[in-house]
Amino acid sequence: MAFHSNSISPPPSPLAPLPKGEGRNPFAPSALEKHKKIKETAAQWVLAAITLMLVVPVAAILGYLFVKALPVLSFSFLFDNPANRMTAGGIWAPLVGTFFLVLISLAAAAPIGILAGVYLNEYARDNWITRSINLAVMNLAGVPSIVHGLFGVGAFVLFAGMGRSLLAASCTLAVMTLPVIVTSTREALAAVPMSFREACWNMGATRWQTIRTIVLPNSISGILTGVILQVSRAAGETAPILFTGAVFFMPTPPHGWESFFPYGLDDYCMALSMHLFTLATQVRGVSDEYLYGTAVVLVGLVLVVNSASIVLRGYLRSRKKW
Repeated sequence: MAFHSNSISPPPSPLAPLPKGEGRNPFAPSALEKHKKIKETAAQWVLAAITLMLVVPVAAILGYLFVKALPVLSFSFLFDNPANRMTAGGIWAPLVGTFFLVLISLAAAAPIGILAGVYLNEYARDNWITRSINLAVMNLAGVPSIVHGLFGVGAFVLFAGMGRSLLAASCTLAVMTLPVIVTSTREALAAVPMSFREACWNMGATRWQTIRTIVLPNSISGILTGVILQVSRAAGETAPILFTGAVFFMPTPPHGWESFFPYGLDDYCMALSMHLFTLATQVRGVSDEYLYGTAVVLVGLVLVVNSASIVLRGYLRSRKKW
């Protein structure tokens, strides 16, 4: 058999170019993936710019208020009562009135709202009555605060015979915050997986035992967050208390226990939000520093309450096992 040397091709040179399609990185992104990455990066920058457009004006407003209020901010400004027809002194009387209004309204609205949310989510059947109640609760959450104030005049001041008082104003705030507490409680309870309830029922527990030991402990973070956020809303409201118990000015004793806690349930009261409105529109001779200081304290109170709710929510969520 004849041997032909030209029948075997020589090996390719290592410096020779590889054929098309060989030697490519199999993990290199394709053109479609590159296009998606560009769109994702552009979306991130657009969203970051929108966030800055929201955060920067708020930070600028807060900084402006604080700089304007800095000359008057002190312990005496917080703990002294208004004097000289509210053109001097401090803001203790309106501040403690705000505390009383918020605490009494919260004591009335929180238990009722939480229990109503538990019943609607855990006990009530899904029928037209329950759906009508849920729709009514959602609609009440969107009612303007001035309407709640007029309702408070008719229901508490006139019908219940409370008169214009701290108790009537607190009850009006409780009615205003009640729908949101009910809604937040229902959402927090609905977030608990149904498998938790079924496992507890299979062990022979009753419905109330399941709610008390399983559902409520796993939803307490959402419930408390909704309640605390309503505290900040109640602290900044003026319209619901304008006709039901708040007054422009109430003289307080200069010394003694009544100078620190000047209000009873049947008395008129001052509130920080209404005090600021009165200073800005009704009182002459008030310095700008005094106005800005009152605004900073009110904003700071709301920020502290909201920050406390965020910290509490994070702590309670960190303790969850699911």
